Amino acid sequence: MKKYIISILIALSVLSCSKKEEVQPQAKKGFELSNTMLKSIELTKVEKKNIEDDYSFYGKISADKNSYIDVYPLVGGNVLSVNVELGDYVRKGQVLATIRSAELADVQKDVSDAKTDLVVAQNNLRVAKEMYEGKLNTERDVLEAKSQLQKARDQMQRAGAVSTVYNVKKGNIYSVVAPISGYIVQKNINKDMQLRNDRSENIFDVANTTNVWAIMNVNESDIDKISLGMKAQVSTLSYPNKVFNGKIDKIFKIIDPETNAMQARVVLDNQDGLLIPESKATIKVTSSENASALTVPSKAMIFDDNRSFVVAYKSRTDIKIKEIKVLKQVGDITYVSEGLSEGEQVITNNQLLIYRSLNN
Repeated sequence: MKKYIISILIALSVLSCSKKEEVQPQAKKGFELSNTMLKSIELTKVEKKNIEDDYSFYGKISADKNSYIDVYPLVGGNVLSVNVELGDYVRKGQVLATIRSAELADVQKDVSDAKTDLVVAQNNLRVAKEMYEGKLNTERDVLEAKSQLQKARDQMQRAGAVSTVYNVKKGNIYSVVAPISGYIVQKNINKDMQLRNDRSENIFDVANTTNVWAIMNVNESDIDKISLGMKAQVSTLSYPNKVFNGKIDKIFKIIDPETNAMQARVVLDNQDGLLIPESKATIKVTSSENASALTVPSKAMIFDDNRSFVVAYKSRTDIKIKEIKVLKQVGDITYVSEGLSEGEQVITNNQLLIYRSLNN
């Protein structure tokens, strides 16, 4: 009987130990980034920056009016040739068109007459001096000859200046040349056209587009949001993913009664020629407030259940989800009022996959 009782006790003891082993929980392994995931993520430090505000305006690209020249014909006549078209790039001094003009004959005649008069006056002075030395005339005659020579020289100088202005070479052909290097942005001339000598309209416009202007329209309600020196980012329909940087350098204090808008100007470098005059543009300007806050890239944000989160990174085994309070979002930057410390690192790429893994 005793042996039976002992056997039962031993059996109960073994059963009890077995149950304890069954209910003992297994330790859960901590989250760790795989090598592949570690290589795919991007990190950005939390930084304190001045709070900025962005405002967007619409406008257009315009040629720099200080490098924009109207070309007028100095003579009338028949257009023999037109050597350029709209949009062509021309260099200073390049012949844009040629005109056969009777006016050039008069210019050439004036130059010829001035040369003849100068030779005659020089001879007269020489003779007057010789006669004076031979007591055949008076000193007054010599002075008169000198005066006539000076008048001939002045006339020759004037005729030469006019000839230079008209760019007279030979014959009656007048060449219209480019006054600066740039693009032909307007053309009002065709071959065989008859130009009147009293024409008041220009025949070409040449614009140097090394620098261009972005002219922005500012509604009355937004005038207080802009000021000189504000940073500006300009984009166009032609290159929507490219940003051209500049600053507001002039504000035109006049409101157009038709649009109820004021204009402001941004000067842009256009060495590569991508900004085309008259193309539409969007201009985003930025102003700074007298306050600062912690910032993270907007792409690091995760929105879930009407709350904002980021994934903070210390090491591949120390990754945490942090809820943050957003102060404001301005383009690519989000200003944070709570939830982060300066210098922390947040994940800005593939963070949503990690967020889901940590929440499961």
